[in-house]
Amino acid sequence: MTTSRMPALYIGHGAPPLLDDPIWSGQLAAWAGDLPRPKAILIVSAHWESAPLSLTASGVPLVYDFGGFAPKYYQETYETPDATALAQRVAALMPDTEPVHQHASRGLDHGAWVPLKLMYPDADIPVLQMSMPTHDPARLMAIGERLRPLRDEGVLIIGSGFLTHGLPFLKEFRIDAAAPGWSKDFDAWAGEALARGDVDTLADYRSKAPGMPYAHPTVEHYTPLFVTLGAATTPDEPGIQVVDGFWMGLSKRSLQVA
Repeated sequence: MTTSRMPALYIGHGAPPLLDDPIWSGQLAAWAGDLPRPKAILIVSAHWESAPLSLTASGVPLVYDFGGFAPKYYQETYETPDATALAQRVAALMPDTEPVHQHASRGLDHGAWVPLKLMYPDADIPVLQMSMPTHDPARLMAIGERLRPLRDEGVLIIGSGFLTHGLPFLKEFRIDAAAPGWSKDFDAWAGEALARGDVDTLADYRSKAPGMPYAHPTVEHYTPLFVTLGAATTPDEPGIQVVDGFWMGLSKRSLQVA
């Protein structure tokens, strides 16, 4: 049986209340339904910045790396099949200059399990999370390029972040809150650059993007994009912007690359 080449995705992962938002949750579920079924999922989340490059363990509890939300979100589970084989494959793909640490006890954080519970609610696909060892776009793209062969093996590669993430500068925390100017400006700039396949501009966001540093006072929610672009067959070929709009004033814009 021939394995379908999987795309690579960059998604916004919201926060735990995303699980109860019918609009965005429906968009993510429909997106997953349009994809070939993955044999496994490799996800890089904004919420695990760790060097050397590290991999989650299988069969361990989720990480509830958030505060101030309803107690029910701390009871969520997402028990997926063993991903040891994928962890070994990822380690084998990395060069000697990018050592890999197999973490013994870390599970999936909310940047991984929140969107995946919506996209693959049956939890019947092995999921491996990989840390971000750097925020350097060139190095992250090189990591993505190393991971590219996994797509021909049925692995769905996902960079999980939030295209704008200026939490300290939000004035109201309603799902339908108006987007601040800095969020709209950065979103429009990124959307246009993505539509051109302009990787160089996207990588030079610190000096070229409007809305900085408010859109990303820290950059970990933006930089997973570069793992996704690196994993693309042709990184400078425009992908499909599957989701757009705003949630709590932050950009939901998400990308699928071939």
